Amino acid sequence: MAPQSNPFIKQLASSDRKLRTSALASLRQYLSSHSRDQSAPLTQLDLLKLWKALFYCLYMQDKPLHQQRLAEDLAGLADVLLPKRRNEAEGEGGDGGILMGWFEAFWLTMAREWSGIDGLRMDKYLYLVRCYVRKGFEVCAAQGWESGGLLEEYLGVLGAGPLSPRDTKVPDGLRYHVLDIYVDELEKADVEHAAPIERVLEPVRALGRETVSKAVRKRVKDALGDDRLREWDGVQGMDIDGEVDGAADTENGSTGDAIAAGLNGGSAEDDEDDEFGGFDD
Repeated sequence: MAPQSNPFIKQLASSDRKLRTSALASLRQYLSSHSRDQSAPLTQLDLLKLWKALFYCLYMQDKPLHQQRLAEDLAGLADVLLPKRRNEAEGEGGDGGILMGWFEAFWLTMAREWSGIDGLRMDKYLYLVRCYVRKGFEVCAAQGWESGGLLEEYLGVLGAGPLSPRDTKVPDGLRYHVLDIYVDELEKADVEHAAPIERVLEPVRALGRETVSKAVRKRVKDALGDDRLREWDGVQGMDIDGEVDGAADTENGSTGDAIAAGLNGGSAEDDEDDEFGGFDD
């Protein structure tokens, strides 16, 4: 059954919270069945229609605690699509199948809708983005950071989506927010600091190398200069080319100065969104 023919599509955007909750449970079952039945795969158009409904599901939700819970539930839908066995994620190119399609549809939806989100509703979408950045890292950790090509696929989704340096359809506000929270959510997902950190940071470095925006380059510099990156493999700071700078902090205690070398700094040319702080993590 195609997504548009399912009644829960419209119910997800209903003003009735009980109806939305019921529709979300139906969607979870629907996705679970499709993840097991590869004979009727969901197309990207199907996934985009589902995500448009989910976008408005969150749009209709009021009260901060309910919004936070719903955002986490929406991120949890990815778990339904997670390969049950590690070798299911391994194949030519480490095919993540419907799971990566789900992430792609999420980022396409966020990019399309971002500029139309009003100030009163922005916090809940900032939190949803935070949940999805973390969920992607959690998926890679659950399957094993070095398992198949799942990590490479996820990083590819980020690099082609919110961290794309050239895609004008991605609002800079979305880029800023993902850069602001990148290390935060990696730290939560990778509690054992087992992630191959240089690979995980590559989409951020690529954005810094290729963007033409001074404001974006500044956010990249700030992300790569995060002191917490030292906790992975003894990294003491990275520039946008991935070079480790071991002497960055010997005099002034800041990795940011070393990482700034080679970056064209300056004042932001565009209005920048503040990092989300509306919900407790």
